[in-house]
Amino acid sequence: MKNLLVILLVGVLFSLSVQGQDDANASSDFSKWQVRLRGVVITPDESATIESIGGDVDISTAVIPELDFTYFFTENIAAELILGTSKHDVEAINTAAGDIELGDVWLLPPTLTLQYHFTGGALKPYLGAGVNFTIFYGADEGAVADAVDYENSLGLAFQGGFDYSLSDQWFLNVDLKKIFIQTDATVDATSALGATVGADVDIHPLAIGFGVGYKF
Repeated sequence: MKNLLVILLVGVLFSLSVQGQDDANASSDFSKWQVRLRGVVITPDESATIESIGGDVDISTAVIPELDFTYFFTENIAAELILGTSKHDVEAINTAAGDIELGDVWLLPPTLTLQYHFTGGALKPYLGAGVNFTIFYGADEGAVADAVDYENSLGLAFQGGFDYSLSDQWFLNVDLKKIFIQTDATVDATSALGATVGADVDIHPLAIGFGVGYKF
């Protein structure tokens, strides 16, 4: 499934690139590149299936800066690469052993989306869809667990937002993304519980961003 997602996205990008080159030969009256800097609130929509002890998971909200680059194949069709990293506190809740603090972990989810931009006027809405590859790093297991390990994740991403032009180059941006992130977590709790516990964790965050952009 993961390989299929990547192959499909590469195929669409290639076809759009060819189309964009043809359209660009006919007209180049638009900015090919945009860069945006956003402040983003990341709110996980978390759930978990925890082996042996049951319960669920609670993952904290984070506020981060985010940078993205957008390339326009045509005036309407673009590809956007979204870069940002966030730190989240993690807790297993309502388990047979009570609530268990599992420290914190950093997420790096580079996301590539294909977008359709509606043109006309200063307000320019857009919709997008693509894939993200989430890397888990810098895990701190906290005071209870001996170690916590998270598997990296490949999933879908959906996006909507709008740009509002301030000048020919500068614009404001509001952006909403739903990112689907799933990881298999392994908690070594030998000292506290005398066991290693596995969990299937869905994070699926909603990312709400506001920022400023520049066309060139």
